[in-house]
Amino acid sequence: MGSRADIVQAMQDGRRAGAAGDRPTACPYPAGNLLRSAWLRGYAAARPLPGETNPQ
Repeated sequence: MGSRADIVQAMQDGRRAGAAGDRPTACPYPAGNLLRSAWLRGYAAARPLPGETNPQ
């Protein structure tokens, strides 16, 4: 399990990847890892589904 700082960093990295248009398979963390979940949450925040609005 990662520290709070690691989780925040993973979310920021995921957000940058999503904003850059990278594929979700670019996630560097293995399945089942808490940091993977954080990375994917950041990614999803930067790449909303069609029809969704990003509140930020």
